[in-house]
Amino acid sequence: MPVDPSRPLLVDAPKECLMTDRRMRLFAFDFQGPAHLSSGLWRHPADRASSYKNLRYWVDYAKLLEDACFDGIFFADNHGYHDVYEGSAAAALADAAQIPANDPFPVVSAMAAVTDNLCFGLTGSTAYEHPYALARKFATLDLLTEGRMGWNVVTSYADSAARNLGTGAQLLREERYERAAEYLEVCYKLWEQSWEDDAVVIDKESGVYVDPSRVHDIKHHGKHFDVDGFALTEPSAQRTPVIFQAGGSPKGRALAAQEAEGVFVNALTIPALKRQVDGLQELAVQFGRQADSIKVLQMLNVVCAPTDEEAQAKFEDYRRHISLTGAMARYSGWAGLDMSQFDPDVPLENVQTNVSQNAVDLFSKMDPDRTWTPRDIADYLGIGGTGPTLVGSPQTIAEQLITWMDETGVAGFNLAQSVRYQDIADFAELVVPELQRRGVVWTEYEGPTMREKLYGPGQVRLREDHHAHTFGHGRAPAALPAG
Repeated sequence: MPVDPSRPLLVDAPKECLMTDRRMRLFAFDFQGPAHLSSGLWRHPADRASSYKNLRYWVDYAKLLEDACFDGIFFADNHGYHDVYEGSAAAALADAAQIPANDPFPVVSAMAAVTDNLCFGLTGSTAYEHPYALARKFATLDLLTEGRMGWNVVTSYADSAARNLGTGAQLLREERYERAAEYLEVCYKLWEQSWEDDAVVIDKESGVYVDPSRVHDIKHHGKHFDVDGFALTEPSAQRTPVIFQAGGSPKGRALAAQEAEGVFVNALTIPALKRQVDGLQELAVQFGRQADSIKVLQMLNVVCAPTDEEAQAKFEDYRRHISLTGAMARYSGWAGLDMSQFDPDVPLENVQTNVSQNAVDLFSKMDPDRTWTPRDIADYLGIGGTGPTLVGSPQTIAEQLITWMDETGVAGFNLAQSVRYQDIADFAELVVPELQRRGVVWTEYEGPTMREKLYGPGQVRLREDHHAHTFGHGRAPAALPAG
């Protein structure tokens, strides 16, 4: 069925799944605040915006996702706030544009306590917190969840965060990624090298809980960090949480190809997504990795209902709630551009920014056959943010999702939502059974850990082609690959 003509989404989809050896990964994409990507939709009568403060909300949400066999939930996060639009945070505050924003780490324990297989991805910045402290946090949660953690590695982009956390201004992009690479190296050494597998002996007769000879100082002395000792935590099931990344600049893609096991993208079209998947996998091979070691997850927003007509009516109802200033407040922050300075009806030219080049390139480069005005961008972002929105019945949505996978090689989807909770609940009730009927989404979990969700049962530790695997468990680290 046709949808908003500004969204090039619908294609001639196959009626049955063409995939024979791949499974569609499904992750919910969320935020610890009243509103995430959609602008103004918190005003919708069905939206549960203010429930973000209620632990019971997140516990019920976790149960909903696990009952639908979602692989996991990912929490976006930002240490700053959007204060670029009109030089103020006023528009962001008015539309709850990712503000207020709670810390996503504490809620994981509660959600994990009521689930057995649902996994959790948390965003952690390499810009502010020391790697020794962040490594401890992730290791603790990976221990408590028995291996269900992933880390979305970000370098941070908001000058508001830099000002409030005492660094003044953001580092240039080149410096941010150089720091991130060393940050990861420190964490890998702490997780993979400092404690041997059998260091924890718990020998009551001899009175030895941890064998001191099997715990090693990492002796890291680099440009940005000095960490001499060993990790405070014993090894978790995965040792290293699954590494995710979402950088769109050349430096970001290089970091993803070398370090990431999962990569978040938000291409606007199927051809653009295929270019990203192919490019990331080719780059991974250049770093000595297998192409299939990179699992790409496309961000999508889904508006579904029992019939195509009902779904389209729901979508039009959502559009009536869009806040254009809220959308511009978000985009100005993501791109580092005050969008109020541009004529809303004049195409936005390609620009370079020290903030999130991905946010600019998303519209100006990834769909080169179209010119985008600020008004077009605001209308597009209003529902679901930067990811495409699919609209339709369970059959229509299932066909589209399968087509995106068939034609691009993407491993699955990171599902945003317009109306909080309700959109994911509708997807779980309507679309998941249709995907299960077509054999692309599992009906029973096959492995509890996050890494098994990506690579299959039994793959709990880093794959051998990941350079951090060579750090070993208690052995001296090998040199990082060049590039």
